[in-house]
Amino acid sequence: MVLRYVEKELSDIATMLLNQAAHQKIFLLEGPMGCGKTTLVKQLCKVLGVVDVVNSPTFSIINEYKILNGAIIYHFDCYRINHLNEAVTLDFENYFTSGYYCFIEWPSKIEAILPLHYFLIKIEIESLLTRKLAWMSY
Repeated sequence: MVLRYVEKELSDIATMLLNQAAHQKIFLLEGPMGCGKTTLVKQLCKVLGVVDVVNSPTFSIINEYKILNGAIIYHFDCYRINHLNEAVTLDFENYFTSGYYCFIEWPSKIEAILPLHYFLIKIEIESLLTRKLAWMSY
């Protein structure tokens, strides 16, 4: 599926994406720097009921957020990963099998250890205010 959107529509889009993903909890977010990956993750977390502040884990690589029901969401930013061994050392695979939501930005950096099943979201910049979003479940 593909759609175009502006940021003020993201809450509805996040709800729709979570419904489209059904029971899938591994979300891969691809797109160029500044396209809105973290902004989308913030909205996904808001819809899921996150009580923590959601921000980019660019330097920490992994952020953990709590949901009102006590569950956890893991947010990964793999941009600064230079070698797959870094992700292995941080035990990414254990997070992926936790049963909790995992939102992974820059997933191509860790492609070799990604789960076989995931929900892929691709974001493209169309203009200063408009983005193009495509998604597919694998």
